[in-house]
Amino acid sequence: MLTVELDEAKGIAILKPDGALSEKDFKSASRIIDPYIEKAGKLKGVIISTRKFPGWESFGSLIKHFKFVKGHHKKLSRVAIVTDSVLGDFAERIVTHFVSSEIKHFSFDEFSKAQSWVFGSDNFNKIG
Repeated sequence: MLTVELDEAKGIAILKPDGALSEKDFKSASRIIDPYIEKAGKLKGVIISTRKFPGWESFGSLIKHFKFVKGHHKKLSRVAIVTDSVLGDFAERIVTHFVSSEIKHFSFDEFSKAQSWVFGSDNFNKIG
């Protein structure tokens, strides 16, 4: 399951995976995020927050994830990956070569630091 919180006032989305990701999760995320992007033009950033990356339900889910990234990476400035999973380091080092968004990995306990980075400063109203 993927919980999506969209803060339209700040222009960010927080994605919280809990359990293996499914194709349905990415369709649902698109239904929440895409109307905002159509209206505003882009997102300031996305924060992906999970202690451990749960993986994908199926190969089809993995493909849907790649399509989701391909369809959205040019429409957001920054992606903060907040996790203790080694995939966070992998994404920061490897995926940045294939997407136009800035990507930065933070440990799971550094959510506030990730927020600050997404907003581009240390002075912001925290969201939850």
